[in-house]
Amino acid sequence: MDISAQAAAAVDVPPAPASIHWVREPAALDQWLDRAPGKPLALDTEFERVNTFYPIPGLVQLGLDGEFCLVDPSVAEQSRRFREVLTDPDTPKLLYAMSEDLELFRQWLALEPAGVVDLQIGAAMAGAGFSLGYAKLVETLFGEALDKSATRSDWLARPLSDAQQRYAIDDIRFLEPMYHWVTRLLQDRGLEAALAEESARFANELAGQEDPDNHYLKLRGGWTLTAQQQGVLRELVRWRELECQRRDRPRNRVLADALLIAIAERLPGSLRELSNIQGVPSGAVRRYGDTLIELVSRGSTADNSSLERIAPPLSRDQQGFFKQLKRLFRKAAEDADIPMELLAPRKRLEKVVQQPDLAQHEFFQGWRAQILAPVRAEIEELLRS
Repeated sequence: MDISAQAAAAVDVPPAPASIHWVREPAALDQWLDRAPGKPLALDTEFERVNTFYPIPGLVQLGLDGEFCLVDPSVAEQSRRFREVLTDPDTPKLLYAMSEDLELFRQWLALEPAGVVDLQIGAAMAGAGFSLGYAKLVETLFGEALDKSATRSDWLARPLSDAQQRYAIDDIRFLEPMYHWVTRLLQDRGLEAALAEESARFANELAGQEDPDNHYLKLRGGWTLTAQQQGVLRELVRWRELECQRRDRPRNRVLADALLIAIAERLPGSLRELSNIQGVPSGAVRRYGDTLIELVSRGSTADNSSLERIAPPLSRDQQGFFKQLKRLFRKAAEDADIPMELLAPRKRLEKVVQQPDLAQHEFFQGWRAQILAPVRAEIEELLRS
C-alpha cells in the first residue's frame, strides 16, 4: 500500500507546544494522569546504556488527551498512579518500537506493562511496511520532518537543552493520531483486535527471552554442541546473566558468547585446561576460574536428556521444504498486504519445518488464522507429505 495516499485522510495532530511542561512532583503526576482515566496514554522513554547491563532511565515522556509532559525518572518511580496506569490492561499505552522501553520498565520499576500497543507493529499491519522508522512514518502521514539531532545526546545530564526537550515531545506528539489512523485501517481490514493481540504476544515473548534459564537458546553458534555440552552452556550462560545483573556490566565485559561456547565444547576440568582455551582472558581465569570449573562439572554430570536444544540451521532437504512452505505463507501475506516478516518471522517458520506439527505453533491462532485461512489446507497438505 502507498501510505502517502492515506495521508490526506489522517487525523489532526496536536501542534508542538509553545512551552515544555514538566511535572516535578509525584503527586502532581498522579493528578495529571487522573485527568482522563482509561484514555490512550502516549509513552516513550530516553535512557543510557553504554557500560552497564541495565539501562539507566533518563526521561519519561507522556501524552494524554492532547497534552504532553516530561517527567524525571525519580518523579515517575515515586508516582503511585504511574505504576497503576502502566499495569492497567484497560488503558492503552501507545509506544513505537517498544522492546527497549518494556525492558527498561521491567528492570527499572520491576513491573510488566499491560495493555501495550506497539504502533510500529500497527503500521505494518496497516500495510505501511515492516519495521518502518517513526520519523519516516510521521513525515509520510503528517508532513512534518522531525529534527533527530538530539537522538544520541546525554539524557542523564540536567538541564536538558531546548532541542532535547522538543525532540522528546515530538517522540510522543504523533502517537495518538497514528493510533487513530492505524485503528481505522485495521477496522477496514477486519483486524480490529489484531494489534492489541500481537503487541501482547510480542511483549510476552520479550519477557520470556530475558529468563536467565533460557538465554542459552539465543547463542545460535552453540547448536553443534552435544546435549551434555549444551547443558554446560546453559549453566555458564545462566551464571553470566546473573553475574552481569549483580555487577551491572554488559555481557561482553564478563565473558563473550563465543568464549562460553568454547568452554562448553572443551569441558575443562582444571584451571590449567581453562587457561589453554584460546581467547579466555587470564583475568577471567583468576576471577571466575573456580566457579567456571564447578559449572562445567555440574552441567556435564546433570541429566540433559530432556534439555531443549539450540535450533540448528536447516539441512539441505529442509531448506527445500522451507522454500515451499514460505511460498504459501508469502502468498497469504501478499494477498492481505501484511509484511511476511510480521506474519511469519523466519525463525518461527524454521521451527515449523523442524517440528511439522501445527498444534505446537501459533500460526493458526488469533489474527494469523484469519490471514492464513485461504492457504491453510495447502499448508497442512505440505506438512503431511
